[in-house]
Amino acid sequence: MMTVAEGDLLWEADEDRRARANLTRFLRFLSRRGRSFEGYSDLHAWSIADPAAFWSAVWDYFDIISDGEIEAVMTADPMPRTRWFTGARLNYAEHVLRNERKGDPARAMLHHSSELRPMAEMSWAEVGASVRKLATRMRAMGLGPGDRVVAYMPNIPEAVIAMLATTAIGAVWSSAAPEFGAQTVIDRFSQIEPKLVFAVNGYRYGGKDYARTADLERILPALPTAETLVTLDYLPGAAMPAFGGEVAAWDEMLAGEAPAAFDYARVDSSHPLWVLFSSGTTGLPKPIVHGHHGVVLEHYKSAAFHFEIEPGGALFFYSTTGWMVWNTLMWGPLMNGRAVLYDGHPAHPDAGLLWKIAAESRATVLGVSPTYIQMVRGQGIAPGRDHDLSALQSVMLVGSPSTPETFAWALEAVKPGIWVSSQSGGTEFCSGILAGSPLLPTRAGEIQAPALGVDAAAFDDAGTPVVDQVGELVIRAPMPSMPLFFWGDEGFARYTASYFEEFPGTWRHGDRARFTPGGGAFVLGRSDATLNRFGVRISSAEIYRTIETFPEIADSLIVCIEEPGGGYYMPLFVQMAEGEKLSLDLRSEIFSRLRSERSPRHVPDAVLAVPEIPVTLTGKKMEVPVRKLLLGAAPETVASRDATKNPAALDWFADFAARRQKQG
Repeated sequence: MMTVAEGDLLWEADEDRRARANLTRFLRFLSRRGRSFEGYSDLHAWSIADPAAFWSAVWDYFDIISDGEIEAVMTADPMPRTRWFTGARLNYAEHVLRNERKGDPARAMLHHSSELRPMAEMSWAEVGASVRKLATRMRAMGLGPGDRVVAYMPNIPEAVIAMLATTAIGAVWSSAAPEFGAQTVIDRFSQIEPKLVFAVNGYRYGGKDYARTADLERILPALPTAETLVTLDYLPGAAMPAFGGEVAAWDEMLAGEAPAAFDYARVDSSHPLWVLFSSGTTGLPKPIVHGHHGVVLEHYKSAAFHFEIEPGGALFFYSTTGWMVWNTLMWGPLMNGRAVLYDGHPAHPDAGLLWKIAAESRATVLGVSPTYIQMVRGQGIAPGRDHDLSALQSVMLVGSPSTPETFAWALEAVKPGIWVSSQSGGTEFCSGILAGSPLLPTRAGEIQAPALGVDAAAFDDAGTPVVDQVGELVIRAPMPSMPLFFWGDEGFARYTASYFEEFPGTWRHGDRARFTPGGGAFVLGRSDATLNRFGVRISSAEIYRTIETFPEIADSLIVCIEEPGGGYYMPLFVQMAEGEKLSLDLRSEIFSRLRSERSPRHVPDAVLAVPEIPVTLTGKKMEVPVRKLLLGAAPETVASRDATKNPAALDWFADFAARRQKQG
């Protein structure tokens, strides 16, 4: 592989690629309206200087379907109370399915496969009819705008259909992957009080079957508002759970003919679309509520201008239904293209699997994590040699920071001339903060630019913007897909504390970032204690809730750090109860419990006994200082000993970090 250094120029689009880019078409559209721009940077500057004009142009360019008169493109309310396109009513599902009749309805909309199902297709006509049938049945059951509907389902067509049907009638969607243990699901769904639950009876992962009957029999009683359970017999031989309310099979819900006419529930700018759950270090996961207006606008913008999905193209992201990336898979259909779904282990039987799926589905945009690329490289797989990737136009590196070597490998091993882009966003927006465009050059390890309409910067500790030095990634102005609110959060109290406490009036995202003088950026990892495990954020609080049930353990602390080679190290430190020792059997039980109660991603790389867990004067675990120590920070810089209840406890971690640094 070529030797590269950070920031080396690796790729520039040829004239043909630039000419047919969606963003080039948008620039021509703006020019016809009397606004001319000298490329991406000039356009971005306008998009943040006059956001109302920019988003109004996006609304018109994508011909947003709505009722009512627009009162304000962007209200004067400060973050997080800003609302967009007030007075207009629209529906997310209607925009996803609007392309059903823009072409042959029999053409593919979804390519899907799993460890239980071979590769197959669903047409626009099949998906559209299924959504309308299911939505009509849900309305007949009394479900409507504002009612919550949840799913314990994998990344399969039935989950997409259930999501689109739910949002089509104005109900509020939320999903969890079936790999999540019962308590993890309860912690999420119990907060939003669902009326209907979709669930599978199990799944297959890595060649092993996992029944979910027992988990569902714990979950369902913890959701007393749930009136109906819709079951999908996905794992052969697994029993269906007992449930005291109404039970309907998936096939029963879709029986009969699709209605001749169907009305989408067009809703106002404050109406919830779905609830995503973001990881946190304390308490229950944050129930983040997005609206139809913001998601429709941001998803059109991202799909067209930052992922450059063309009509007929196909987006393939490896994801589970518990990650916000799953909610972006409809970017393909939004652009009159296709989505590729896969449920299963990404490297079973080997790490060439996702490339095989990309080839079979003729994916044009492939999204994977840098950690997965490391796995592929480690197995000596050369995707471009082993598979027909002639349709593939771009590889998106998402979920964690990418190294220069990852960029170079993709250009050499996947396809010469392919657009490799590292992009960074968040569950909070279900969209991107730092993004890319083929109108910009690709440099090794570097994110090309802030996303259009996103006023992103790095702040130093004093709240001053800095360039070419590491700071806190912040957003200085509202975005349409910022959360409407957190479910049950009176007066925006938790919302404000989560993102606006450190820099009042400015969104602090929780990542360390460095912006270059040329406009690019590097994301250097999490600045808080949220765990980034193989590109997926998980909550330390979920791990603590399991560990706290072990009587042998008095206290615990977990961190995750990004390693220089692109991997992760996630150790769990435990303070043993008096008279107890950390035995091999106890370690095994910890691994097993975390895997079954939470998910495989919650299993640490190591369990280490420590004399004492460091805590603040108010008793909070000092995760951030420990993480900083493991990243190489000097002990005197990570925390004030005066602010530590047991300062000697940090000394053990400082010694541990120093030993680990010496070992390389």
